[in-house]
Amino acid sequence: MFEKLPFSIREQIERLQSRGLLIAPEDEAAHYLSHISYYRLGEYWYSMQSDKVNHIFKENSRFKDVIALYQFDGELKILLFDIIEKIEISLRTKLIYHLSHEYNPWWFQNFDLFTDSKALVKTLASLEGELERTKETTIKNHFKNHKDDLRFPPAWKSLEQTSFGSLSKLYGNLKNTVKSKDTIAKEYGVVNHTFLPSWLQSIAQIRNYCAHHSRIWNKNLPGNPKLLPNPPFNWVEDVPKQNEKLYVHLCIMKYLLDRIQLGNNFSNRLNALFVKYPNVDPNALGMKSNWYDENLWK
Repeated sequence: MFEKLPFSIREQIERLQSRGLLIAPEDEAAHYLSHISYYRLGEYWYSMQSDKVNHIFKENSRFKDVIALYQFDGELKILLFDIIEKIEISLRTKLIYHLSHEYNPWWFQNFDLFTDSKALVKTLASLEGELERTKETTIKNHFKNHKDDLRFPPAWKSLEQTSFGSLSKLYGNLKNTVKSKDTIAKEYGVVNHTFLPSWLQSIAQIRNYCAHHSRIWNKNLPGNPKLLPNPPFNWVEDVPKQNEKLYVHLCIMKYLLDRIQLGNNFSNRLNALFVKYPNVDPNALGMKSNWYDENLWK
């Protein structure tokens, strides 16, 4: 039976100090703990502990470094959310354009185009809920003006309302015989449909972490994106061996973004974060210290 009782902020600080965490008056620990929960911050000081059973901190572990890690993680999520937005809008545009031309504006309701019917039912149910909740005038007017049409609004209306997760599932669920599936992959420099679905699924998962303010620093991510053996565009020579770390996902985002936004400043913005927070070890994200010298990131 779980019997732990809550601690006051003063008790939280005293407990951290008794375990070896250095907390100076200027660290404003009480202020931070009143706005960021002890449990949430614990995800950032966990790696600073030498004894993770008794929660004893390594020598010279400092509260201000915990806050720096937390702030770095927050700014990294803001950066990635911005990058993923561009990928999401691009994917949405390509799905709508290519599939609507290859088939018709209601291709996403055509079960003959998809491998997993049950998965499509779930995706369409999610889309239906989004359309029912939306306040967008274009959707409301469509239902008002086309009461006798029981189909969803056409792709260029419906899919503007759906999530990146649903878009990635639609793409991944398309049969490999659908020409647009390869066309979209080629336009992203991903050669064919074999690789892109796992890329999109991993990015969608990271987007969810960012949207729900979950930690992504030093996190083992689910999924196992398939990496191109011979990418047609700039990639990394030092290919990440740890697919569960964030770096491989950052590389995938940069590779896609280079096709979407020429001359983007993702590299500079990411590097600026490490300059701003020098106590953050890039290796915690699966990165080497010289990552910035790779052709992909130059």
